[in-house]
Amino acid sequence: MAQLDLTRRTLLQMGIGAAATALVPGGLRPVKAFQLGDAVLTSVSDGNLVLPMSFSYPDAPQDELVALLVKHGLPTDQLLPDCNVPVLKSGERLIMFDVGSGSNFMPSAGKLLDNMADAGIDPADVTDVVFTHGHPDHLWGLIDDFDEMVFANARFHMGRAEFEFWRDPATVDAMPEERKTFAIGAQNRLAHLEDIVVLFEPGAEVLPGVEAVDTAGHTPGHMSFMLHGGPKPVLIAGDAITHGAISFAHPSWPSGSDQDPEMGIATRLKLLDRLAADKAALAAYHLPKPGEGRVERDGTAYRFVASD
Repeated sequence: MAQLDLTRRTLLQMGIGAAATALVPGGLRPVKAFQLGDAVLTSVSDGNLVLPMSFSYPDAPQDELVALLVKHGLPTDQLLPDCNVPVLKSGERLIMFDVGSGSNFMPSAGKLLDNMADAGIDPADVTDVVFTHGHPDHLWGLIDDFDEMVFANARFHMGRAEFEFWRDPATVDAMPEERKTFAIGAQNRLAHLEDIVVLFEPGAEVLPGVEAVDTAGHTPGHMSFMLHGGPKPVLIAGDAITHGAISFAHPSWPSGSDQDPEMGIATRLKLLDRLAADKAALAAYHLPKPGEGRVERDGTAYRFVASD
C-alpha cells in the first residue's frame, strides 16, 4: 500500500507551503453552532489538510474513485479535508474534542486559535479536552511554539489504549519510516500529560452525557463519543469516518490513513449502520464544514446529508 511522508519538509517539497492556504474552500464560515437541548455544540475550523490521492485511497478502483469525485465536484488528484474541532458547552463545562494541529504540521491547517477568538472562545475557559486519537491534526495543537500548554486550565482525557500506544517507546521503531514523525510528535506532546491525563476505557462515561465508543482501526485506540441529553444523540466520530462522499458510498474501500485498514472498514460499516438505524446526528472531524449532519441508507451503501 502506498504511504506518504507527512513531514513538514516533504510537504514543502510537494509545493504545499504558504500557497496551500489558497486551497481552503471559500465562502464557508469557520464557526457554526448547533443547539443540543440545553447544551450547544460549536464546530470551529482548524483549516484543512492537503493530501495526495495516492496516499488517501491507493487501493480503490481508480475509475470508480474518479467518477465519484467528479460527481461531487471534487478534485481528483488530491483531497482537501476540512478540520472541524467540536466544542461542547454543557452547564459549567466547556469541552473540546481534540485540539487541532498547531503550527508545525501543515500550513493550510493550524487556524484553530484564530477561529476560536472570532467565536469568542478563550482557551483559558476550556475545562476539558477529550481526545479521539493521537494523530498530528488532532493532538499537535496541545502546545504552542514555546512548548507551553495552550489549554492551561483544562483536564485532559484519552482512551487508555491510545495513550499507551503513543507513549510506548517501541512505537517509534514499529512505525513505518514515513510515519515516525507522527509517533515522535505524539510522544513529545503526551509527555506534558503524563501525570495529569485521565485515562478511560470504551463504554465509559468520560464526562456527564459523553459516552466513549470504541472505534479502533484508524489508530489502535481510536475513540468516538456519543453525546446524550439532547433531542437525539450525536456521535463525535473523529476520524472513524473521514470523507463526505467516499466513506459513505464505498465504506469498504480501505483508507491509506487508517493504521489498520481492515479494522477501519469494519468500524466504519458498524458506525454507519448504527447511525442510519438510530437516526443519530454525526459530527466528524474531516467532513465538509461544519462536519455535522446525518447518515441515510442509499441502496446497499449510505449517504451523508449535511445539516443546514
